Amino acid sequence: MNKEYYTVEQISNMLDIHPKTIQRYIREGRLRASKVGKSWRINGHDLSVFIESDSNKELNTEKQSVRSALASSVIDIAVYGKEDAIRIMNTLSGALNSKPHEYGQSSMQSQYIECENMIRVTLWGDIRFMAVMMDTISILIEQRKE
Repeated sequence: MNKEYYTVEQISNMLDIHPKTIQRYIREGRLRASKVGKSWRINGHDLSVFIESDSNKELNTEKQSVRSALASSVIDIAVYGKEDAIRIMNTLSGALNSKPHEYGQSSMQSQYIECENMIRVTLWGDIRFMAVMMDTISILIEQRKE
């Protein structure tokens, strides 16, 4: 019996998903694979099982989010000290963690730059997510002025 095997790159092209996402699925055990040297090989049956599985419902959501409008931004926010910086960063983290699933994948990194009394926030994600985060930052800044 001749089994057909695929590489991570081939599956990435077939499913229109980034190769690192395929590798993550392998690490998480959601996609069965065999290690050959330094690369992974996935047989056709395991690929079919993966595509048809219920645990893979977000695959279509990811593909939709990739095809929608994505944005990135770096925002520098002046703060009044470490406590103010922590309050703002915690609020933004809360907003990120409570975002609706429809907004797809997103990420935020924040850094307090003490010598400049500033927070540098880097955002990436769906344009609706970005709008909500920008509004949140705007509200936080306005609240400090009052």
